[in-house]
Amino acid sequence: MENHNGNNHTEIEQQLQNSQEDLWRVFRIMSEFVEGFETMAKIKPSVLIFGSARTKPEDKYYKLAEEVAKELVKKGFGITTGGGPGIMEAGNKGAKDAGGSSTGINIELPFEQYANPYIDPDKLLNFRYFFVRKLMFFKYAQGYVLMPGGFGTVDEGFEVLTLIQTGKTTRFPIIFMGTEFWKGLIDWVKEFQLKQGYISPEDLDLFSVTDDPKEAAQLIYNFHKGKKLTPNF
Repeated sequence: MENHNGNNHTEIEQQLQNSQEDLWRVFRIMSEFVEGFETMAKIKPSVLIFGSARTKPEDKYYKLAEEVAKELVKKGFGITTGGGPGIMEAGNKGAKDAGGSSTGINIELPFEQYANPYIDPDKLLNFRYFFVRKLMFFKYAQGYVLMPGGFGTVDEGFEVLTLIQTGKTTRFPIIFMGTEFWKGLIDWVKEFQLKQGYISPEDLDLFSVTDDPKEAAQLIYNFHKGKKLTPNF
C-alpha cells in the first residue's frame, strides 16, 4: 500500500509558508500606502506629467514636457511625475527650472527606471507595487498631462478616464499633448468605440488635445479657478 503521508506533510508545510509570505506582503503593501499618504498629503497641489522613460533630451516631446511644466508652475501648480528618466525627467526639470515644487513617484524596476536628479529631495517616493503608485497618482492629481509614451502611459490615461467616467474619482482635467502621436488612437476611439456605442458622446469631453503648453496650463487653471484644491477621493 502506497504511503502518501510524507507528501501530504510537505504540501501542508508549503501552504503554511505561502500563507506567511502573503501575510508579510500585506504588511509591506500597507507600509507603502502609509508612507505615500503621509508624504503626498504635505505636497503642494500638483499636475502629473506622464510619458515615455525612453525619450531623449534632444527630442521635441522632452522639450514640450519641460515647457508645459514651466507654464503650470506659473499658474501656481506643482509638478509630479513617475520619477524616472525621459518625459518624467523633463517634467521635473521644467518644474525645477521654474522654481516650482517637483515630486517624483518612482517605481522599482529591473531596468530603465531610476530617479531623475530634478526631484526635490523631500518629494521622492519609491514604490515596489504599481497599484500603490497608481493610487498616489489618482488621489492627489489636479490634472493629467499625457505625453507620447508606451504601454504604461496609455494604461495610465485610460485607467483614469475610466475612474472619472464611472464616478470612482472626482473629475479633473486630462490633456493629451502630441497631437501627431495621439491622433490615431483618438480617431479609433471616435470611429469604433463611439460609433459602435461602447462610450457616450459626453465621454469625449473628459479630455482635451493640444500641443500648446500655455493652452494646456490655462485649461487646467480654468478648471480649478475658484475651487478648493483637495484630494480626489
